[in-house]
Amino acid sequence: MKRILITGANGLLGQKLVGLLVQKPDVELVATARGTNRLPFSEGYTYRPMDITNRQEVLDIIGEVRPDVVIHGAAMTDVDKCEVQKDACWAQNVHAVEYIIEACRATNAFLLHVSTDFIFDGAAGPYDETAEPNPISFYGWSKQAGESAVRHSDIRWAIARTMLVYGIAHDMSRSNIILWVKKSLEEGKNIKVVTDQWRSPTLAEDLALGCYLIADKEAEGIFNISGKGVLTPYDMAIKTADYFELDKSLIAPVDASTFTQVARRPPRTGFILDKSYTVLGYDPHTFEEGIAVLAGQLNREAV
Repeated sequence: MKRILITGANGLLGQKLVGLLVQKPDVELVATARGTNRLPFSEGYTYRPMDITNRQEVLDIIGEVRPDVVIHGAAMTDVDKCEVQKDACWAQNVHAVEYIIEACRATNAFLLHVSTDFIFDGAAGPYDETAEPNPISFYGWSKQAGESAVRHSDIRWAIARTMLVYGIAHDMSRSNIILWVKKSLEEGKNIKVVTDQWRSPTLAEDLALGCYLIADKEAEGIFNISGKGVLTPYDMAIKTADYFELDKSLIAPVDASTFTQVARRPPRTGFILDKSYTVLGYDPHTFEEGIAVLAGQLNREAV
């Protein structure tokens, strides 16, 4: 029996992780997040409120639970908000990681830390695990600092880097490019979508599975855990319109300079997944397959 504690349980990744891990008979799951339990699952796990920015709370709860593995998915991920609220960003993305490392050291737990493509400048994507980070936003800098704390620690660790995670979460207003495009086109709205940024969009279920594969094996090191292929948001919008048979003529291609955003975005990221495929057996969905998964979930919700 492996005891796994996850942070950020109420978020998109957290919900998908809980949904996956409660089905594993050899996993004893402790889900933690700030505040009350907002998970749509009632059994198969224990919930503990934990504020990752409170060092004593982190040490106490992880010390009591004594997990074999900690999957640290909680973070401040709003890139523009991080640029403005730097102290809050650093508290959640760096200091919290240091507290979790300290707690893992005290309990001899294996730490899986979730990171991002935004640690790169986007000049030379797609990237493999050995690529040199060079963040161009405060969010990216904070996530690189969190990675650095993990990499230079004396505990057993892994880092799962991901990007542009999409999915449907219970009781969350958070949209994603598929839902946004679908809704806009159904309402007959014209939309502008950028053609000069490249990403590997990641289905939340795939990210959860990748995290489980790392946790199950306690596989050490850095792993790219994203979707297959590298697409622009415009490509994603067109594929979404095609899938739902909506009017593509409403989608206008534009470049990123059309939008004013507080923080800079790396233009071309994307991940090479060879290591995760070979070491973990990780085989994610294509974007088209991901749209189909979401469509199935929307249909079930509508019933």
